[in-house]
Amino acid sequence: MSSINTKTYEPISPVSVAFLGLGVMGYPMAGHLAKAGHHVTVYNRTAAKSEAWLAEFGHANTHSITPKLAVQNADIVFCCVGNDDDLRSVTLGTDGAFAGMKPGAIFVDHTTASASIARELAAVAKLAGLEFVDAPVSGGQAGAQNGMLTVMCGGHAAAFAKVQPVGMAFSRAFTLLGESGSGQLAKMVNQVCIAGLVQGLSEAIAFGQRAGLDMNQVLDVIGKGAAQSWQLDNRGRTMVADKFDFGFAVDWMRKDLGLVMDEAKRNGARLPVTALVDQFYGDVQLMGGKRWDTSSLIKRLK
Repeated sequence: MSSINTKTYEPISPVSVAFLGLGVMGYPMAGHLAKAGHHVTVYNRTAAKSEAWLAEFGHANTHSITPKLAVQNADIVFCCVGNDDDLRSVTLGTDGAFAGMKPGAIFVDHTTASASIARELAAVAKLAGLEFVDAPVSGGQAGAQNGMLTVMCGGHAAAFAKVQPVGMAFSRAFTLLGESGSGQLAKMVNQVCIAGLVQGLSEAIAFGQRAGLDMNQVLDVIGKGAAQSWQLDNRGRTMVADKFDFGFAVDWMRKDLGLVMDEAKRNGARLPVTALVDQFYGDVQLMGGKRWDTSSLIKRLK
């Protein structure tokens, strides 16, 4: 069962949608669409997850055994899978979503993937008479459960305008940032910021602990000043308590930073701190922390 909190949904006309991928993010995101009154057809590679979702949100909703079948009646197809290869597997081929979508339907991809795959699939969609919006999210599992994700989009303005009011069922911000690939590039910027912030917070807490300070008290004080950040507010105390069995996994962050470093090689950006923090996350993986929250960077310093 997902623990979706109470959310107020803006009244809009119900839309027929599909949701492909019911992982820790997609499951509650699809749930919010159902709670907002939309008819949702879901697809998941493991059918048991689709059945569990229907048991929780069933009502008039359905599930299908292939992406192609799931999207046939959908005006908008939402997707949240693991990586570029997973995305190709649910969009392309004889059983892929693009083979089943009706003309003019819009595919909205919430996967954190490469900007190149976004551009590639946007071009394929255009040839098929479809629209494609890359729309990676920030906010983690809690944001998905609470319907408070930040969504960064790339694509055509007309398609975005149709998608945005529907996507607000699971979002607090749903913003168009430019042409295809812009959403993925913005998500990379987001991850660069997080990497540096978490490493800085890790060093600060470890330093303060070695100095004999009450770090919970210190965090409360500096959180009212210029050092305040989401990471400090939401991860500082759990870092002090050495708790990391939740949140955004190190494995996922390394995947995202790999995308960042690949893009930096293409565009010539210099990312010395990001490259170093990526190596630090590799150390955490070797420590057995593949599924620990990203704030576990501090474990290297203890």
